[in-house]
Amino acid sequence: MSVATTKKGTEMAYDLLIKNGRIVDGSGMPAFKGDVGVKDGKIVEIGKLSGPAGKTIDAAGRVVAPGFVDNHCHYDAQVTWDPLCSFSSDHGVTTVMFGNCSLALAPVRPGSAKRVAEFLSYVEAIPMEVLNTVEVDWETIPQYMDRLDQNLGVNVGNLIGHSTVRYYVMGDEAQGRTASDDEIKKMQDVVRDGIKGGALGLSVSRNKGHYDPQGVHIPALWADEKEIFALGDVLREMGTGIIQSGGGRAAELDNGLMARLSEATGRTVIYNNLGQTVREPDAWKKHMARVEETSRAGIRAYPLCSPNRTTQSFTMRNCQVFRGSPTWHPILLSSDDEKLKAYADPAIRQKLHDEVVEHKVNVPAAGYSREWYNYMWVETPVLEKNKGLQGKTIGQIAKEQNKRVIDAFLDLVVEENLDTGLMQSENNVDDEAMAKILTYPNALVGLSDGGAHVQFHGGYGYCTRLLAEWVREKHVMTLEHAVRRLTFDSASALGLYDRGLIRPGMAADIVIFDPDTVRPLPESVVHDFPAGGWRMKEPAEGIMATIVNGQVLMEDGKHTGALPGRVLRNTYYHANHG
Repeated sequence: MSVATTKKGTEMAYDLLIKNGRIVDGSGMPAFKGDVGVKDGKIVEIGKLSGPAGKTIDAAGRVVAPGFVDNHCHYDAQVTWDPLCSFSSDHGVTTVMFGNCSLALAPVRPGSAKRVAEFLSYVEAIPMEVLNTVEVDWETIPQYMDRLDQNLGVNVGNLIGHSTVRYYVMGDEAQGRTASDDEIKKMQDVVRDGIKGGALGLSVSRNKGHYDPQGVHIPALWADEKEIFALGDVLREMGTGIIQSGGGRAAELDNGLMARLSEATGRTVIYNNLGQTVREPDAWKKHMARVEETSRAGIRAYPLCSPNRTTQSFTMRNCQVFRGSPTWHPILLSSDDEKLKAYADPAIRQKLHDEVVEHKVNVPAAGYSREWYNYMWVETPVLEKNKGLQGKTIGQIAKEQNKRVIDAFLDLVVEENLDTGLMQSENNVDDEAMAKILTYPNALVGLSDGGAHVQFHGGYGYCTRLLAEWVREKHVMTLEHAVRRLTFDSASALGLYDRGLIRPGMAADIVIFDPDTVRPLPESVVHDFPAGGWRMKEPAEGIMATIVNGQVLMEDGKHTGALPGRVLRNTYYHANHG
């Protein structure tokens, strides 16, 4: 009996019928022409379908694919006022995963919400005045998840953040010492409570570049391995969830921490990140060889990689680049008047020159290469007399003006009152390396960082960029391969076993796009955050519809008004809640 007929033989109406599409089903198998029937939020039939439908979409000339799964975001706060998690859904994303890099907004003790938000704010560059508008009416992780489940456009999955759990158990001492056995046990209880509530896993961090607004490392970085393994052991015991790690690459190359964590817990470990950088041109090869070795040994420890070329626009009023440099870090935290005074001071300039040009001081997790001045350029000069500097690197300007790099740079910054628009681009700029990284089967494509670094870059468009630049223009992979990278690969790794494929019985998360035009559009500034906050917008072209749980969420770039998204929960939760 066909799924499309009832027992009495009368035809069952589809809620949604997508006709004449080129179905790229997420498995990597060849595309085929067909129709997709949806009922009660699930895909029920694929083929040549007829019969009444609540809504019919003619997808002739378009690709019908599973909705894209964005495996690394920071929408923890934004989702409370923006159920679309814009602008991810504009690019065909139907599921986002946040709570990454040890940072989350639950659990939170009454009265400590501001402090917990500060960790997220400073590491992920989300202004505190925006985060302060979030009404925190939850304490536990399950309460936070239940709160979100009431008003969602896209599906969301969340991870339990180690920094947040540590601060919840240890208070201010979470930044200053290792935990006692009793404190570790309390943290395990919090993790267990979160996993029982359906959280998709645990996130930790080894990223030495992650500080709070006071310049102190975030709580997760004060944990020893014993604590990390003890928290991971809760997932082993419950047989569910993934472990995500910020700064995992250095830890893996240093002592195999990511692989050891996966081996000890039996869980998939996902970490940041496999990428090409001018800071260490061949590091990606060494990293890939290491992943090759652990994968052969049957260990599931996978780095994330991104098709985005990591660029950031900024001014020296709000700059992340030189964090961690002993002299520069405190200046970055100071008022604008103090910044201008410091940048004009010859003695401070000498110190900055020694630290970031001569590299006489070791800066852990530096956000710049040794020759950063050749990869940072003037994007928008303010003064008419400086218009000729547009598009020139700081290194070029220094040569032309016959000045030291630090003087050429800071003369301009001071003259233009910190308002010079600058651009930095050091990562993922080598096409040959990128082709190998993006097609490497033991890495997961994603890492949009959606919801983070909101005033520096968008990142939302990694899906449309993969399809435009790396499939259509550069032919680095087939369309079928790219769609699998954006859907099934991440859904499987994250434990979302009912998504990521166009198959009967699967959740009807679907994106319909034009393979000939799909692409991310240039970024612009929009003032649409609470408290008058602004951020970078990155729209998409060629996305016809984003469908979540069988309902059309976005049509031709506009929200339909539907809010069909759900909080996605782990296998343990489903097994115990029917």
